[in-house]
Amino acid sequence: RLLIFDLNVNYGGHRSIPTANLAFSLMGQRTGAFATVVSRDPAVFAADSLRTFDAVFFNNTVGNLFTDPVLRQNLVDFVHGGGGMMGVHGTTVAFTQWPGAIEDWPEFGRMIGARGASHKASDEHVFLRNEEPAHPVSAVFGGQGFDFRDEFFRVQAPYSRQRVRVLFSLDQEKTDMTQGPARGKLERADRDYALAWLRNYGRGRTFYCTIAHNPYVFWDARLLQFYLAAAQFVLGDLPAPTLPSARLTPALRAQEKLGWRLGIEAYTFHKFTLFEAIEKTAQLGVPFMGGLSFQKVSSGIPKNFAPGLTDDELRQIRLKLDEAGVRLLTYYIQDIPGEEEACRRVFEFGRKIGIETFMSEPKPEALGVIEKFCDAYDLNVALHNHGPKASPVYWRPEGILEACAGRSRRLGACADLGYWMRSGIDPVQAVRLLKDRLLTVQMHDLNERGAQGHDVPWGTGAGGTEAFIREVHRLGLQPTMWGLEYSHNFLESIPEVASCIEFFNRVSRQIAG
Repeated sequence: RLLIFDLNVNYGGHRSIPTANLAFSLMGQRTGAFATVVSRDPAVFAADSLRTFDAVFFNNTVGNLFTDPVLRQNLVDFVHGGGGMMGVHGTTVAFTQWPGAIEDWPEFGRMIGARGASHKASDEHVFLRNEEPAHPVSAVFGGQGFDFRDEFFRVQAPYSRQRVRVLFSLDQEKTDMTQGPARGKLERADRDYALAWLRNYGRGRTFYCTIAHNPYVFWDARLLQFYLAAAQFVLGDLPAPTLPSARLTPALRAQEKLGWRLGIEAYTFHKFTLFEAIEKTAQLGVPFMGGLSFQKVSSGIPKNFAPGLTDDELRQIRLKLDEAGVRLLTYYIQDIPGEEEACRRVFEFGRKIGIETFMSEPKPEALGVIEKFCDAYDLNVALHNHGPKASPVYWRPEGILEACAGRSRRLGACADLGYWMRSGIDPVQAVRLLKDRLLTVQMHDLNERGAQGHDVPWGTGAGGTEAFIREVHRLGLQPTMWGLEYSHNFLESIPEVASCIEFFNRVSRQIAG
């Protein structure tokens, strides 16, 4: 279900709002893709209400829509935990004090991707450059740019290609940049005038497009198809790549094609704080990472990254990740309890930090309760294999299959290749047994197989790393994350970690063709 929120505060509202409301409602009805509820009552952002929706559409919402900190926290938790959010045109000045667009909630600007509403005439003639010809959300344009007349906002910070995937931008070679007077500050030092984009915020999906000032926008057939695709994206029904435009490399595009995501496991940098690990991950050019329950957050938050952190502390972590352009996909916690309320607290934490998969070694008798919460919270639990002493049930792939037999597909394996090889298990044979019960991977290559083996750069040891990667591809598997866990030379491992990244990038490009 799509919640359409169209409140304006201290502003009369755009004439296009009712047309957009009708257009989205009819698109949902006629395609059967979604149902809509239109409201301007902030009470719809109560937690119990938000849970009944898959996404929120802020339809040209100008001004400070609500200031209740509980409702704002509910919206952040909804989006960051996996919900969708979209906005058009005036949404870049939602949650600002109007008139004047004085910032009142900076994190909303991060979620939607930009701030500002400077523009020229309401019928400015603009040519748009299609920056993602093959992207499923903009497929209606057939890989081509186009021209249109509307009021086009030139947005400012926090807009950055380091955070958002730009779909189309102002084509400055074809557009008359001198036409009409300016209203507000139009110029950007980088001359980067994006007009539509999408992104992940945590696990959530957000989308924005400036083309929505005039009512006729919403009876243009191409733009209606574009907005339908955008709605399906934020609702979670249309898979679409979201890696930020400035982060894209040939290797990352190849990995997008394969549905693979390489990330740094926090244990690689567990001698440092979480904030330092985030910085190192960003410096290595990797957009994903895993979390760790026994790692300190930062010098300013000298607590473990674990359930019990306050909402403000979690906000600081969200913003640190966002500033670095890094997304958290997995999280290791030694045990998930089988008692319902304690289990619920762990899953609530997982939702708040925006992960997709827990890695854990819970007691086998707790799995019945855990799988119930997996399905309720749309989160996976990947059973981690330490050695036979530490993981008497899960150290063998056969043990994981037995533990998961007849259970939710959200339960499966976290394959730690280092422990497999130290325990005499061949990774290629193991993944052939597990098949789609493989949920996530902690990658290692060892100088030798056996109990004394230690990590070496991928492809230089005895682990058969490339053969394992190719076998995962042959089986058609897409683990939550290819976790780079380098467990050697912890304080000075950056060169070796970089070598592993280079190896994975090379192999994935070869596989993707």
